[in-house]
Amino acid sequence: MSERFKVLVSDKLSQNGLRPLMEAEGIELEIRTQLSPEELLSLIPDYHALLVRSSTQVTDDLIRAGKRLQAIGRAGTGVDNIDVEAATRAGVTVVNTPTGNTVAAAEHTIAMLLALARNIPQADRNVRSQQWDRGEFVGTEVRGKALGIVGLGRIAQEVVQFALSLGMRVLAYDPFVSQEYASQRHVTLISLDEMLPQVDFLTVHVPLTNATRNILDADRLKQLKQGARVLNVARGGIIDEDALAEAVASGHLGGAALDVFNSEPLPEDSPLRDNDKIILTPHLGASTVEAMDRVAEDVAVQVMDILYGRPALYAVNAPILPPTALNTVIPFIELAERMGRFLRQIDEEGISRLEITGHGPVTAFDMTYIVASAIRGVLSDIVEERVNLVNAELTARSRGIEIVQRKMPKHERYESMITLRLTSASGTNSVLGTVLLDELKFVAVNDLWVEFPAAGNLLLASHTDRPGMIGKVGTLLGRSDVNISFMHVGRRAPRGESIMVLGTDEQTPAKVLKKLADIQDIRWMKAVELRES
Repeated sequence: MSERFKVLVSDKLSQNGLRPLMEAEGIELEIRTQLSPEELLSLIPDYHALLVRSSTQVTDDLIRAGKRLQAIGRAGTGVDNIDVEAATRAGVTVVNTPTGNTVAAAEHTIAMLLALARNIPQADRNVRSQQWDRGEFVGTEVRGKALGIVGLGRIAQEVVQFALSLGMRVLAYDPFVSQEYASQRHVTLISLDEMLPQVDFLTVHVPLTNATRNILDADRLKQLKQGARVLNVARGGIIDEDALAEAVASGHLGGAALDVFNSEPLPEDSPLRDNDKIILTPHLGASTVEAMDRVAEDVAVQVMDILYGRPALYAVNAPILPPTALNTVIPFIELAERMGRFLRQIDEEGISRLEITGHGPVTAFDMTYIVASAIRGVLSDIVEERVNLVNAELTARSRGIEIVQRKMPKHERYESMITLRLTSASGTNSVLGTVLLDELKFVAVNDLWVEFPAAGNLLLASHTDRPGMIGKVGTLLGRSDVNISFMHVGRRAPRGESIMVLGTDEQTPAKVLKKLADIQDIRWMKAVELRES
């Protein structure tokens, strides 16, 4: 790898989790925590990637200052501290780690639920104050009780498994899942207003959005049965904190347990501090050794993927490829970029249209990555800004290039294939490519079938098929000390339009290229260089 990348870690992350970055070829990792915003702003122009948790605020100004930034990694689920819109405008991929802390957050939820049910923190304080008031801390069993869950995502599903193993009944509200999906997980799916009066414990597991902010307000809390208990190990702001404090203080609710808050650290004057029936923890949902290792490793691997030109598994501002798609799609992503660079070197005058067509099984997956890579190949070395998955189409359209994407179910010659067609002021050129036995291949140029490796130094001659054409080209190259590694020819018909493709060990000098172009019956001659990206 020729290019070296600098990665900055500005929040405390697990050293074990960061090991993939520490050991990666071509990557220089620096850990500099507790930087002031001004210090970070002055440092960021030198770095290609930034890794954070929740402390660092990644603002529009910071992103614009990071002229080399390609990736921002959040070791955790929420990206509230990152201006994702600004990152998208700048072509910076933002990734998070939605699965790394799933078990930790679910276990903390159940720990808080049991602590609520058995008054554990209050009893602990009582004993430590040299008292023994057993009668004040009579708890309730959770077996047979109803647990209500708002949101049925990854963490919630882990909570469901724990709750079922404790003998609880589980009801859930989530407008984005089906009855069949819930039934398969032994959960009863009902509306929020139907669920609230039925549950003994209520936990929330949704992101903080305009739709979920204060979804449990004073009116909704009143719908809960007398003595119900409420938990939040998701995001502050989902529950109206003032209304919750009042509902517990009035005796309507039997207690609450919160790990997250509207403002963190929790303000000294928060009414949540005033009631012993409210259990408070300082955002510990993901705070296990194992979870911190996992989220650090997950974000490190994704940042490496972005810097190396591969798709990230959990890109926030880009399509997510399922793991089943990776082996199929990744080779075609690299192929599409080489196809774009190939066509640009054939014709880069006034590009107006780029048409990408997928053929066969590769079209079963989201082709956004393939399209973006083709655009990046076409525009690389032409535009000043960095072109990547996040901003590729926007960059192309800002230059008046029409982007067309098509999918075809099959092709008669190859199982999976891509066609790239570029229209410019001088006409239209096309190249077809596929992956054969893990090798990237071009299989046609301008609709003339000719198979050759999509790599190295290439010479292309559009010519009329005449006896001796191959000999003339080979002889001239030999006299010029240019060594030929392979040669393939495709033709439309005998003595008709043909394409000759030669691989050479070194670049062909411009003066030799001009002599080749002057050979009778050669229409045009192009030299193309395709380095591995």
